[in-house]
Amino acid sequence: MNTRINKDGFIQINIVVKDIKKAAGKWADLLGIPVPKIHRNHLAGNEEYPYLYRGEPAVSDLLVCNIDMGSFMIELHQPDGGPDSFQEYLDRHGNGVHHIGFEVGSKRDDLISELEKEGYKNRTVGYYPGSSWTIVDTEDDFGVNLNIKPVR
Repeated sequence: MNTRINKDGFIQINIVVKDIKKAAGKWADLLGIPVPKIHRNHLAGNEEYPYLYRGEPAVSDLLVCNIDMGSFMIELHQPDGGPDSFQEYLDRHGNGVHHIGFEVGSKRDDLISELEKEGYKNRTVGYYPGSSWTIVDTEDDFGVNLNIKPVR
């Protein structure tokens, strides 16, 4: 590959779980922190900020819990309705690491393009004010999917 990811751009580990309340409590106990808040994300996109799953517009809901680890975030996701990469993962594997995320700045488009040329398809593309995220289906070769973001 010509476009490389700087290891300092590592920003997240995403873990898909069947029971987010249980997982959040266990992480809090392990880390000696208060149980982090759990909130609902409704992923529905629009013309300005599309949300695509496997190349098609999608609508789904996630229960989300973020655990700040200093230089990176542990994200817990529990799918809660609608087709998406997180439900797909949970159905195939059960609880587990869905993706690791990297902030790549202006290299985002070049990196995504190179990964596509190597045969890695985009599972999910989401846009929000100020940034975007692309889950690249690298699970079979890397053991995990990649989340590529221009900025956090």
